[in-house]
Amino acid sequence: QKEIARQQGISNKYLDAIIRALKRKSLIKNVRGKKSGYVLARPAGEISLYDIHLAFEKEINPIECLQPGYVCPNMEVCVARLFWMELNKTIKKQMEKTTLASLVREQRKLLLKKKMKGQ
Repeated sequence: QKEIARQQGISNKYLDAIIRALKRKSLIKNVRGKKSGYVLARPAGEISLYDIHLAFEKEINPIECLQPGYVCPNMEVCVARLFWMELNKTIKKQMEKTTLASLVREQRKLLLKKKMKGQ
């Protein structure tokens, strides 16, 4: 754990908070024994960015008027609110369909491209 915190440039305390949040949502689990640590609780292809987001936040609400319980006298006639609602839906859909596995694939492609350019 100390090694991860050092590599990422974050404190152990902050990493502990991240680990607790991910464990609470059953995204990671402890592995005990000689090679102790943490592993994904499900296959990477079954964990979406939205799942991870929900470990730290309740929802994706880029502006105050989309917050649950927010009351505004202009809500029903506000075109800006409609825009933000649609954008919010689009962001959520994209996060739901993006998995850890797909991010790893894309990262590998980018690193390979960088390596090829460096030769």
